[in-house]
Amino acid sequence: MALSLLKRGIFLALVWLALTGEGGLAAALEPEALAFGLPSVMAALWLSLRLSPPLRPWRIWRALRLLPGFVAGSVAGGIDVARRALQRRPAVRSGWLTHRSHLSPPGRVVLGGALSLMPGTLAAGCHKGRLLVHVIDREGGFETAAGREEARLAPLAGGEDETASTGGGA
Repeated sequence: MALSLLKRGIFLALVWLALTGEGGLAAALEPEALAFGLPSVMAALWLSLRLSPPLRPWRIWRALRLLPGFVAGSVAGGIDVARRALQRRPAVRSGWLTHRSHLSPPGRVVLGGALSLMPGTLAAGCHKGRLLVHVIDREGGFETAAGREEARLAPLAGGEDETASTGGGA
């Protein structure tokens, strides 16, 4: 919480500094500017914490660790879709599949987004812990790939959800 407060405070102070105009830091530190700026930054900080309370620490390196796997999967998927499109008789066996997810509801949203970014898949919703996904090839190993993607996203996207095992949740 303290780190989130510090990050937001610094960000809002920098926004205020940018809005002070041509005088830059010297003008922002004048008593008249501080008398208006400090209460404004404090009010904006209070409002930001009320409207969007910090849920968990921001860990950008966790997201960056996912990038190589996502790029590799996207390239492989793109090659597969292009190969299918260029065949005389495209090998398309499209259809709807479900994937049982054990991620929290926000984690399922992240998983659905990640799956939708991969060529040949489109996550269309979630019901009782199951993602509904349209795929270009029903026999192309989607369940294995979705499970692998879920395992990769779990540290970033919200871990396990108790309601998924009981049939509740989003």
